[in-house]
Amino acid sequence: MFLDSRTPRLPTAEQALTGRSAPIFRVPERHTVLGTPLLGPYPEGLEIADFAMGCFWGAERAFWRLPKGVYTTLVGYQGGFTENPTYEEVCSGLTGHTEAVRVVHDPAEIPYEELLKVFWESHDPTQGFRQGNDVGTQYRSAVHTHSAAQSAAVLASREAYQKVLTRSGHGTITTELLPAEGRPFYPAEGYHQQYLHRNVDGYCGIGGTGVKLSAPSGTDRGAWGASCPTGIAPAPGASGK
Repeated sequence: MFLDSRTPRLPTAEQALTGRSAPIFRVPERHTVLGTPLLGPYPEGLEIADFAMGCFWGAERAFWRLPKGVYTTLVGYQGGFTENPTYEEVCSGLTGHTEAVRVVHDPAEIPYEELLKVFWESHDPTQGFRQGNDVGTQYRSAVHTHSAAQSAAVLASREAYQKVLTRSGHGTITTELLPAEGRPFYPAEGYHQQYLHRNVDGYCGIGGTGVKLSAPSGTDRGAWGASCPTGIAPAPGASGK
């Protein structure tokens, strides 16, 4: 059974696929760009940030390209019901997950608030169950927080970004803001990890609104949010997901 992709809706826990107690695939040990371990435990003092902003290929690249402070990134599935899902199961619409990117960062070098700036500017958070031409519940915008401080920062940044979006003629932010506790992050298959490094002309399905959010430090870092320079369209000759 597949949910109708023309009218995407989240499944209930009863409708969701059962899943499994352990993953059925292996995740690579190291990041192909940064050379760091993908899976924890991570060095002391680092923090975890989880974002969903459409197709996770382009979303991940937006964060590993940052000039400093990011230790590792990986893509996965979060916010649903099915344990240890596969990509095909997530795309069926019957797991409830988003395509998410996990960013492990050093807050002394890049604060969480600056990661939020990249998040908001790198996609359109007003589109509901889609991002550009990608339609489905797995493409919804979401932030899963790991502390009260993160939750407060997300709420403050959402309020600030909504004001500038409204002034620019955009709609209401639909981004889910939920605690990561009780919503496990399941790493995706190896071929999805750092996909756009290994496939430089591959499809990048995210593109920002062009509306900037002032950096918390007062420094203009708008260019950091550029993941797909040509917007939401695939590169010439590249096929979509």
